[in-house]
Amino acid sequence: MPELPEVETIRLGLQKYLVGHKIESVEVKVPKLFEGAPKDIVGARVTDVRRFGKGLVIDLSNGKSLAIHIKLTGQLIFRDEKTSKLPVSEEKVGTLPSTATHIIFHLDKGATLYYNDRRRFGWIRAVNTSKVSEIPFFKNMGPEPFKDLTLEVFENLIKRSNTAIKPYIMDQTRIGGIGNIYANDALWLSDIDPRRKAKTLTGAEIKKLYDAVLSVMEKSLKFGGASELNFVNVLGQEGSYQNHSLVYGREGQKCQKNDGGTIKKFFLGGRGTYCCEEHQK
Repeated sequence: MPELPEVETIRLGLQKYLVGHKIESVEVKVPKLFEGAPKDIVGARVTDVRRFGKGLVIDLSNGKSLAIHIKLTGQLIFRDEKTSKLPVSEEKVGTLPSTATHIIFHLDKGATLYYNDRRRFGWIRAVNTSKVSEIPFFKNMGPEPFKDLTLEVFENLIKRSNTAIKPYIMDQTRIGGIGNIYANDALWLSDIDPRRKAKTLTGAEIKKLYDAVLSVMEKSLKFGGASELNFVNVLGQEGSYQNHSLVYGREGQKCQKNDGGTIKKFFLGGRGTYCCEEHQK
């Protein structure tokens, strides 16, 4: 599932290309993916795009907002006269619209915003802007990196949990935005075994992990996110963090820290987990 860097990459793209456009009509091909009345947003202009962990909010000029969770395979792709000339990922997008295109926002100036979702797990909800924070997915979101997850908050959370550290930092109600890829890489970078009980970490280890979370996410933003599955940016282009991961997806390879270790894969909390047991303790 796309994590904070991927969703932030989408947000930045929407901020650049979508803000200022007016919604002229909405074409909903799969009703279960769109909640609310499309007529409530027709005629409104996009004023801002916000992100809450792995969720997006598109604010409109009429007091309405589009709350969005793309989940596993959702894509938001913008097209206008200029961007239509840019190539999209043939593998992950193909043509526009495609059989995976379920919602189409027709905008002014000949622009279009496509919502694609091969697995149909995502959702878009038209709600009053004042009610966005009441949506359970946003309301229950924990503090997130680069926003309200300070080192002090992070340390207080870690110290009181007896859960294994990797699934704990992936719990969106505890910490928002951290998923499997960046949890693996941050724990590798901070030399911590993913199976360690959270409350056993020392103050120095907690700070090291905190810094590592920020570091791997900043690196991913630099590379436009990870396109391991269906993720693309708003122009339909793939990110490349998957080619620069530290430990994720490197089962059987030599550890990049040159400690003589080999990356092992096992499952923890139902998720594929990568670890070098030579230096992750």
